[in-house]
Amino acid sequence: MSDVKNFHFFMFPWLAFGHMIPYVELAKLLAEKGHKISFFSTPKNIQRLPKLPPNLKPHIEFITLQLPHVENLPENAEATSDLPYNKVRYLKIAFDRLQESMPKLIESIYPDFVIQDFASYWLVPITEKLQIPTIYFSIFPATCLSLGGIPSSIINGDNDRVKPEDFTVKPKWVTFETNVRPSFYQIQRMFNDLVIDGGNVSDIYRLAVTVKGVDVVAIRSCYEFEGEWLQVIENIYEKPIIPIGLLPTTSYDDGEEDNNETWLEMKAWLDMQQKGSVVYIAFGSETKPSQDELTIIALGLELSNLPFFWVFRKQRGCADSKVIELPEQFEERTKGRGFICTSWAPQLKLLNHESIGGFLTHSGWSSVIEAVQFEKPLILLPFLGDQGMICSHLTEKKLGYPIFRNELDGSFTKECVAKSLRLVMVEEKGKIYSQNVKEMKESCSKDVQQRFVDNLLAYLQSHKRFQRRESN
Repeated sequence: MSDVKNFHFFMFPWLAFGHMIPYVELAKLLAEKGHKISFFSTPKNIQRLPKLPPNLKPHIEFITLQLPHVENLPENAEATSDLPYNKVRYLKIAFDRLQESMPKLIESIYPDFVIQDFASYWLVPITEKLQIPTIYFSIFPATCLSLGGIPSSIINGDNDRVKPEDFTVKPKWVTFETNVRPSFYQIQRMFNDLVIDGGNVSDIYRLAVTVKGVDVVAIRSCYEFEGEWLQVIENIYEKPIIPIGLLPTTSYDDGEEDNNETWLEMKAWLDMQQKGSVVYIAFGSETKPSQDELTIIALGLELSNLPFFWVFRKQRGCADSKVIELPEQFEERTKGRGFICTSWAPQLKLLNHESIGGFLTHSGWSSVIEAVQFEKPLILLPFLGDQGMICSHLTEKKLGYPIFRNELDGSFTKECVAKSLRLVMVEEKGKIYSQNVKEMKESCSKDVQQRFVDNLLAYLQSHKRFQRRESN
């Protein structure tokens, strides 16, 4: 790729760490090839992003944007993880108000390409007017994008999926045999934001307008994992689709984390456990079970009699008044075989520890990718629609084993939790999940990812709109 021009990219992810961190990973890959990245987010978010390796700092500039004040948006809330789910809509309203200052900002930088997220659908007319080619980088795999449907139908208002149950059957644009679909309860929990009003407009409308207006769609996925689904997206989007690999999270180790007292305490406990014996439990920075769900998870974990490491979040940000608590005397009853972390947790270090033998996860895509990165089999407990699609796909490919839940209300039992954990962790028939995760890691290797990123850069180099700009 030595003959490829060095580009200047304008990056603008949605204000969720499940979006921002993959954008940082893409920025690092582009920077390694000599390209310049102007990465925009709010001050508090930029402070919380992972550290960059020193050799990449000259290529990546983090630029702060002040989030406009919006009624009902708590002070200092700048990311979805700072808020309870019912207040995320106000973050989107504040985010949308950034469009007022965006034209002058982009014009002053005048990048070669804009890389945007689904939420900033209003960037489309701005970049079009400035004649700047635009890329939508989806942090969701193609299976999840298929849930949104045909962009033109959504924009024109003739989408025939108008009820939660409409999303639980295979859509007409998926022409191959598959059981991949979300459950009713997963769609019901997010239906208003997804389809009706997620703050100014619905999420699928944001996605549809973004896809319709950009020049190319880059997806955090690979053909080796979901080739058929990538073809579905190319068919319904009618745009060039370029998978760019899984983009596993990488961390720059400057030695400080190794000497962190909290990590040293965690490591000391893990070092005392048998290899592959510990269940790691984490539901990401945004997914919070209900109190009833939490109680059942805890009692199921207790019933499994397995050692565990649990990253436990009581609430989503300070504005979340619904604090969840572990069952009474749970910690006393599991003392010695369980470690409960209620603060910062270095997930990459934890998953890399040899005592961790499995990962009980909400099926968030970043968590799944990190599990694959460290070859940890998955026990799946999804809560919302995109997690349901990922869980269903992983189940179909035998990359993870789901905890059985009622299709309509999402209820489950402590017995199902214990059974699922033990199947993956200790039973002979659970070994298939470890083997399949290992094979997925090998098929979606770093070499594959580099090839996909090179394909993206080669496509951009030959892009007609870019060539027209160069000739002007």
